Amino acid sequence: MKLYPTPENPLPAGAVCVPVKTRDGVRLRALYAQVENPKGTAVLIGGRGDFMERYFETMRDLMARGFAVASFDFRGQGGSERLLSNPLRNHIRDFHDYDEDFSAAMTQVVIAHCPRPYFAVAHSTGGHILLRNLRRRTWFARAIILAPLVGLLYGLWPLPLVRILVFLSNSLGLGWMFLPAQKREPLGREDFPGNPLTSDRARWERDSAVLEQAPHLGVGGPTFAWLKAARKSTAALAALGTRDRFTCPVLMVMAGRDRVVDNEAAHRFAERVPGVSLIVIRESLHEILAERDEIRNQFLAVFDAFVEDITRQAAA
Repeated sequence: MKLYPTPENPLPAGAVCVPVKTRDGVRLRALYAQVENPKGTAVLIGGRGDFMERYFETMRDLMARGFAVASFDFRGQGGSERLLSNPLRNHIRDFHDYDEDFSAAMTQVVIAHCPRPYFAVAHSTGGHILLRNLRRRTWFARAIILAPLVGLLYGLWPLPLVRILVFLSNSLGLGWMFLPAQKREPLGREDFPGNPLTSDRARWERDSAVLEQAPHLGVGGPTFAWLKAARKSTAALAALGTRDRFTCPVLMVMAGRDRVVDNEAAHRFAERVPGVSLIVIRESLHEILAERDEIRNQFLAVFDAFVEDITRQAAA
């Protein structure tokens, strides 16, 4: 396993790429990078279809602030083991499998090699998986979730039709099929106009260059099985209420112009569940960390403020 830097996307200094093996035998790709006199470790958790190279810039930003960093690719994407013969199908049968990936990366990489305290920075689906685990895991001192996947958006598809299609496809053994109208290969340079992810062409081009060098890191759209698993897991989050608790404070950072996840569901969640705060970066599309400098800088300021008390205590 290896990492794929480019001239526009250099490797974080001292980054070490390491293999991880889950309890069910899936091979994952992970990394960590140390700094002198660390304030702790920021663990970056990517979203659906992500690969670690997309977070190199943010890793460098956080290292410049005095944090060690760590990350990993979930099964079925990036440099981790794929689950179907067609490696472009982003597939899962149950989000419990993602929990296994998260646990393996934390125990074999973060806890084994990185200094405490730990701070989670999770994007979209990665944030959803983080929330699943914060009910019982005491790994983190603070957790920041960007563009949180709390509820799904179905576009023009009526919800009753979605339910029928998901039920039939999985009942007939067709859960491996791509969802309708989903792109069957990774997004590339030509897909920038009108995309729902970022308004920053330079960062879009940067990530496209990584995929041109290492096309095996990319995936296409999700499968019907992925959607079934996501619906089940988001329903479980929706059932949380005022008596439920997470093991650390959680800050959700919503993208005000998000067209990928349901911001209203995130609002309701933050109002209902204790220990969850929410702010909005109004001009951002879905991928806040791949957005324009003025948007990314807002996230970095939020990160600094949210972890300051913990890092000050650690330094005392």
